[in-house]
Amino acid sequence: MERISNNLSAFTPARLLAQLTHYPAPRYWVAYSGGLDSHTLLHAMAGLRPHLPGTELHAIHINHALQPDAQQWADHCAEVCAALQIPYRAVHVNATPAAGESPEAAARSARYEALAGVMNNGDALLTAHHRDDQAETLLLQLLRGSGPHGLAAMPACATFAAGVHLRPLLEFTRAQLHHYAIRQNLSWIEDQSNFVINYDRNYLRQEIMPRLAARWPAVSGTFARSARHAADAAYLLDVLAHSDLEHVAAERRDALSVARLKMLTQPRQRNLLHAWFKHLHLPLPAAVHIEHILSDVVAVAADRVPCVRWPGAEVRRYRDLMYALTPLTPHDSSAVLPWNMQDTLTLPGGLGMLSAMPATGSGIKQWLCRNPEVTVRFRQGGECCRPAGRGHTHELRKLFQETAIPPWQRDRIPLIYAGPDLAAVGDLWVCEPFQAAADENGLVIVQQA
Repeated sequence: MERISNNLSAFTPARLLAQLTHYPAPRYWVAYSGGLDSHTLLHAMAGLRPHLPGTELHAIHINHALQPDAQQWADHCAEVCAALQIPYRAVHVNATPAAGESPEAAARSARYEALAGVMNNGDALLTAHHRDDQAETLLLQLLRGSGPHGLAAMPACATFAAGVHLRPLLEFTRAQLHHYAIRQNLSWIEDQSNFVINYDRNYLRQEIMPRLAARWPAVSGTFARSARHAADAAYLLDVLAHSDLEHVAAERRDALSVARLKMLTQPRQRNLLHAWFKHLHLPLPAAVHIEHILSDVVAVAADRVPCVRWPGAEVRRYRDLMYALTPLTPHDSSAVLPWNMQDTLTLPGGLGMLSAMPATGSGIKQWLCRNPEVTVRFRQGGECCRPAGRGHTHELRKLFQETAIPPWQRDRIPLIYAGPDLAAVGDLWVCEPFQAAADENGLVIVQQA
């Protein structure tokens, strides 16, 4: 086999191999659009197969069906992969944007969802993002007012689906890849939509970056260096946030202590909140929502029950605890659900499932639940229960307050009725006289998410 060149002034398979040695994987998936960049990556990877023993190489093409020539592009990709003897898969996706969604965002979301679908444990997805792409991404993030995490732009390696997403060409320029493609006599697709400057990235690529490069020739490398500095800063912020989160977090992972949060400076509060939402896999809020959380949730009196919402998430407070959660689903508290306690009952509105587990000496008296009609209802107001072992009857409102159950959860707690009588409040309390005695068969209520 021909010796791999190691010319440090150009893109070479040897330099690509040097990147890949840091990220071994049982299978590499090259995201192959058919364009110059991905064709260069695919061709170089094909030449590296003797240097990657035991590693499979596959190509995947995402057909967005957005261009009249989309199927011709897919056919071209299939022919190239056949010539290179690389297993090829084409996936059709629906890239129609939702209301308020940009076409670029819709295509990107559909593309990565499809790419994630082929990944097995330990696989690596390879995309052909290069140094000029990195510079454009940094500029886009600056124009959006992003912080260090956004300005870090695209990482060389990130967790993705069941494996990792690698960008092994980030240190190379578009010109270097083009030089390789010409030298290897590659044939690639020119997507004319890349020249439509209505799209933000294309506008930067066609109008702004050439002007910057004319004045500052090393601009893409400079921007890439700034992105690495931002990535270092973002890493340090994450380390600090992790330390702060250990101090501020409550016993449950979706809650923070407001009192302990207030002990931090506001920059550390903002940093912690961003890390917290990422940890909970919730959509990240915009800066304006963070400021509302600090002013309308953290800073208010403990007897308030504020809420700040953004698409896909919300923050609520009860007493000293601040909760982050997905938006509450609509709930009909007037619903009455018949329940055969031998079966699991699925509660409406995503409230989980109820089951009754046989036990001796605990739970509801089993015999009381055989004859009367057992139903599951929800709080209307005024319901009372004398929890087993307590000498007095209390309104549920008082019991919920004693147990610090947040107000927005109270009318979603299932109430188990035996005939007309309240027998149990979810898996929290059994009401007298329904509590099984020490030698009686009982049914323990279990609620699962």
